[in-house]
Amino acid sequence: MSTLESRVLVENADGSLGPLLRVADDRLGPGGSYGLHEHRAVDVVAVVLAGSLRHRWGDGAELGAGDVAVLRAGAGLEHDEVAGDDGARVLQCYLRTAAPAAPARHEVVPAAAGWVDLGRPDARLWLGSGPAPEGLRIGVGEEPGVVGGEGGPAVVWRLAAGRPAWAE
Repeated sequence: MSTLESRVLVENADGSLGPLLRVADDRLGPGGSYGLHEHRAVDVVAVVLAGSLRHRWGDGAELGAGDVAVLRAGAGLEHDEVAGDDGARVLQCYLRTAAPAAPARHEVVPAAAGWVDLGRPDARLWLGSGPAPEGLRIGVGEEPGVVGGEGGPAVVWRLAAGRPAWAE
């Protein structure tokens, strides 16, 4: 498999999940890529569940299983992500940015566990096994993610209550 297989788990066009717009469970074969593409006015949080991924933008970044990348697209950028020799499984989470005119930037949180600081008050991300905190839980077993799944590793989003102004 050198192509991309993507399964959308959550889609939120009406603002009912606050800033969270979309969550997809993506699988890339060895050397597979998303292709050069543009983002604008979103924060993309990529949770590498398995394999490895190389981010191609700016200085680039190498990511392995357990790493979290936060791409703040702001005013816009073009980039690509390419799977390593072992392929990659990535949970791609899109949030509406709070700073649409800001310059783009990219941060990596290596070996993330527990609460991950996203630098924003309206969305928190938790990664781990065992008892998970309350929030929107995404199961990350071998099968594609299951919203609300119990047991096994989990990704949990805790989101600000209420619909954001952009959704009114």
